[in-house]
Amino acid sequence: MDGTQWLQLFVLGIALGSIYALIALGYSMVYGVLRLINFAHGDIIMVGAFVGYFVAKAPVVETLPLPLRFAIVFAAAMLACAALGVTIERCAYRPIRHQPRLTALITAIGVSLFLEYGGQVILGATPRQDLPAWLTAQTPLLRLGAVQLTDKQLLVLGGSLALLALMRFIVFNTLLGKAMRAIAQDITAAYLVGINVNRVIAMTFAIGSALAAAAGVMLAMSYPKIDPLMGLMPGIKAFVAAVLGGIGDLPGAVLGGFVLGLAETFVGYFASGLRDAVAFAVLILILLFKPTGLLGKGMVEKV
Repeated sequence: MDGTQWLQLFVLGIALGSIYALIALGYSMVYGVLRLINFAHGDIIMVGAFVGYFVAKAPVVETLPLPLRFAIVFAAAMLACAALGVTIERCAYRPIRHQPRLTALITAIGVSLFLEYGGQVILGATPRQDLPAWLTAQTPLLRLGAVQLTDKQLLVLGGSLALLALMRFIVFNTLLGKAMRAIAQDITAAYLVGINVNRVIAMTFAIGSALAAAAGVMLAMSYPKIDPLMGLMPGIKAFVAAVLGGIGDLPGAVLGGFVLGLAETFVGYFASGLRDAVAFAVLILILLFKPTGLLGKGMVEKV
C-alpha cells in the first residue's frame, strides 16, 4: 500500500470517526450530569435516520434547491430527536433519578428495546434502501493528488466538525454549559446555588439526541440502508469511543471517536471481517490497561 492509499484511508477514517464522535458526545454528556449510561442513545440514531428519510422523500422537499433540502432534512431530524430525548428523560429517567444506578441502567435497556421493537412494529423490519439519490449519491468533488473526496464525504466531515465546534462553544462559553459542568461536579450543590437542574438535564438530553440524529442522517448518506435496528452497532461503537476517551469527558469522547474511526478503517482495509471486532478489542484493552480512558481522571469514592 502506497502513501496515497494511506492518506485516502486516513480521510475516510476521520470522516467515520467524526460520526462516532458526535454519538459519543451524547453518551458522555448524559453520563457527566447523571452518571447514567443511556443505552437508548444508539436507537436515537435510528429515529433520526428515519425522520430524515421521510422528510427527504416528501414531494415538496424534492422541489427545493439542493442545499435547502439538506438543511431541512438535518433540521427536522435533529428537532424531532431533541424532542424525543426530552420526552425519554421526562417519562423514563426523571422518575427514577434518585433510585440505585442499576434501576436506571435496566430502564435504559428497556427504553432501547422499546424503541427498537416499537420501530419494527410501526416501520416494519425490512431494511429500506430507497433513499433519494440526491441524498446518497457520491459525486467526486475534490481531488488532492490521488486522494479523492466526494461531496457527501465532505458534507459529513464538515458537518461533523462544525457541530463539534458548536458543542464546544456551548459547553465552555455559555451559561447552559456552565450549568451542565456544575451539575457534573456536584448536583446537590447545583440545586443549592439555584440552578434549574431539571431544565439543564432536559437540555442535555435534547442536545445529545440532536447530535445523534445528525449522525443518523450522515450514516444513512454514507451507507444507504436503514432499518429499526441500525442504531445498535454504531451506538455500541460510539459507547466504546466514549469509554476510550474517558466517559464523561467531552474532549475525550471526540478523541475516542476519531481513534476508533481510524482503527476501524485501517483494520477493515486489511481484514474486512475484523472491522466490527475492532471496537470490542479496543474496549477490552482500555478496560484492562486504562479503565479511566485516554483523557479520563480517576475518582475516589467515599465509603
